[in-house]
Amino acid sequence: MAKYRVLQWNQFVPFRFKKYFCRKHINPYNYLHRPCLFQCNENSTDLCNFKLKSMHQKKIAIIGGGNLGSAIAEGLVFSKILPNENITITRRKIHLLENFKAKGLLVLSDNGEAVRNADIILLAVKPYQVIDILTEIKPFLTTDKILVSMVAGISFQTIAKETGESIKLFRAMPNTAIAICESMTCLAYPKSSEDCKDEVLELFNKLGKTTVINEELMSAATVLGACGIAFALRYLRASMQGGIEIGFSAEVAQFITAQTVRGASELILNSDHHPEQEIDKVTTPRGVTISGLNEMEHKGFSSALIHGLVTSYRKIEHDIK
Repeated sequence: MAKYRVLQWNQFVPFRFKKYFCRKHINPYNYLHRPCLFQCNENSTDLCNFKLKSMHQKKIAIIGGGNLGSAIAEGLVFSKILPNENITITRRKIHLLENFKAKGLLVLSDNGEAVRNADIILLAVKPYQVIDILTEIKPFLTTDKILVSMVAGISFQTIAKETGESIKLFRAMPNTAIAICESMTCLAYPKSSEDCKDEVLELFNKLGKTTVINEELMSAATVLGACGIAFALRYLRASMQGGIEIGFSAEVAQFITAQTVRGASELILNSDHHPEQEIDKVTTPRGVTISGLNEMEHKGFSSALIHGLVTSYRKIEHDIK
């Protein structure tokens, strides 16, 4: 048996090699009476087991049932990509998660127990809690699991120092629109986790849109994508207030503003146009739109937004140091 090379768990296995794998580890049409190169038994937890599971069969543990963790749980329920009973969410004050318990999710205060039974662990806690929680769950982080950190400012190096180098690690930065499967998620991973990237991409693509970036851009992604939800909503609120001042009720102003912002976003997403191209279609010489835009710029509209983004970014970078 030593003369045969054990293929990586996610590689395509040529037909000539299939006789060296059991049915469990390759497919139902395999030879059944040959020894498996994985030397599996009833207690095996080989990485290929993870690959053979569809997303619908996997179990996800969300460590941290705060705002982001709860939004992720809502998105998983909304997406129906896996049964509710396959989702676990943890929090010290579990009474705050009663709504998820009513939907069939497993609600626990024991992080270790949640990780023990999970295929994918989503870490959604505060930066100051990370080390203690990683220490708590480390005994249950076996090599067949994937750990996805959504903690701002905590690097792969910091995480791996606590978990060990053998764990498949990812960093993800979604936003709270993940609750309705409309997140913009930025994903980074080290080369050692590349084998699992398709599974993680599949998960987050079901919960919105995903882009892969280098780890050094994760702080910037936090500001532009995650904090960006608040920045966009602050514009929406200001526009509503202006709508009320010119005659609309609060409800109608909110509806008009929200749908207008949605339409503007779809124009860019569906056309790949630069925003100025679409602005040019609305502005005419001596027109109403250009008058309003110029007044906003005179008052520092674009400058204020850019300064806000940069200030948030500097805050993250300062906290890391």
